[in-house]
Amino acid sequence: MFALAFAALLIWWTRLQPTNEGLWADDVARITTGTVDGSRVTLHNVRNFDWRSQSDYTQRWETRSYDLDHLQTVDMIMSYWSGPAIAHMLISFGFDDGEQVVFSVEVRRQRTQAFSEIGGFFKEFELSIIAADERDVVRLRTNVRGEDVYLYRLQLPQEAMRSLFLGYVGEANSLVDSPRFYNTVTVNCTTLVYQMMKRIVGRLPLDYRLLFSGYLPEYVYRVGGLDHRHSLEELRQLGRVTERGRISDRSESFSADIRRGIP
Repeated sequence: MFALAFAALLIWWTRLQPTNEGLWADDVARITTGTVDGSRVTLHNVRNFDWRSQSDYTQRWETRSYDLDHLQTVDMIMSYWSGPAIAHMLISFGFDDGEQVVFSVEVRRQRTQAFSEIGGFFKEFELSIIAADERDVVRLRTNVRGEDVYLYRLQLPQEAMRSLFLGYVGEANSLVDSPRFYNTVTVNCTTLVYQMMKRIVGRLPLDYRLLFSGYLPEYVYRVGGLDHRHSLEELRQLGRVTERGRISDRSESFSADIRRGIP
């Protein structure tokens, strides 16, 4: 009887398939896609919501174009809401005209669902990749959700920055035809970027900090991805953008404001 019950559970589990069909929460209702023409990339469904509260906002989905020949910086943004071990990671790409675009690996929730780390183990949520304006996705965390946010400038060669940008576009495009489940351990905001970076720069060591994402800056510092002219603690202190984001709020110079003083 135990074997029969286990077999029935296994059959049910394997038949669960991810889907792009559903009544999705507004902030993940669309998936970003991109088209590449030489060095120019056009992103469709870039999120640029105006958040007044978590339930009161103006929806905006935009089409934006970027020239990778003018890509200058890549920043890792860590947002903490539940202690030091757990954080959400975003990657922000900066261009020489001051433009920033952030990629975020998100849990794609139905309108009636709330996120659950436990549910993330059991095929409860689909995976989504969103490109967004910093005044949306960063300000949401500093000014609306009250999270604690840190920004670190990554040390990457130009070609690796371009490859990472295109890696996000490729992963996002693939979700349109081949949806995937989010998984709290194996497919999340940290592990997906780790897999992309491993393809770009070669072998990267496995580490427990890839699972406990709040400690990811320690891992990136260890493998040489951060500026070693400063200690990690100095980079952490200089990179705390929580108050700067709250002060800048809806300012047109939000991205420049939160980066003041960051090496």
